[in-house]
Amino acid sequence: MNMEEIIVNKVSQSSLETIDLEKFYPEGDTIVFDMKDYLFMELILKEKDYRESLKKKDWSVYENKNVSIICSAEAIIPLWAYMLAVSYLQPVAKDVVVGNESFMHEVLYLKNLGKINAKDFEGKRVVIKGCGEKEIPASVYAEITKILLPVVQSIMYGEPCSTVPVFKKRN
Repeated sequence: MNMEEIIVNKVSQSSLETIDLEKFYPEGDTIVFDMKDYLFMELILKEKDYRESLKKKDWSVYENKNVSIICSAEAIIPLWAYMLAVSYLQPVAKDVVVGNESFMHEVLYLKNLGKINAKDFEGKRVVIKGCGEKEIPASVYAEITKILLPVVQSIMYGEPCSTVPVFKKRN
């Protein structure tokens, strides 16, 4: 190699646009609201008692937190009971999801991803970054693909230096 030859980083000069899904990772503390705590003998939800308990509850513990509503007991909970819990939580919580913490995390991740303006990627070659510090659900990869598919020239997975082709628009 000649001393005057310059090493060129072709990856950095390419027209590839990289999306790091970790940037859409849900922020904030999470807390669980367990319906079991409002059941008679951990089996039956009594409407009057439930309503009274919710009225008396200190909701400040849920302030600005992502709240997961679950029922850890083997009980049938009427749908209106979840709605009632949300009516108390929503004014104080950052967000509320019915489901376990893993499900809540996934819902919030998808909500964050929905803020992407697909037109920003129109006609571009996009790499969806793989391998990171945080665990990213498969549904997030599927959702970014659905968002980008109508507008991009191509979608690849991995790192700009080593990608797996996912989609290429046919001309």
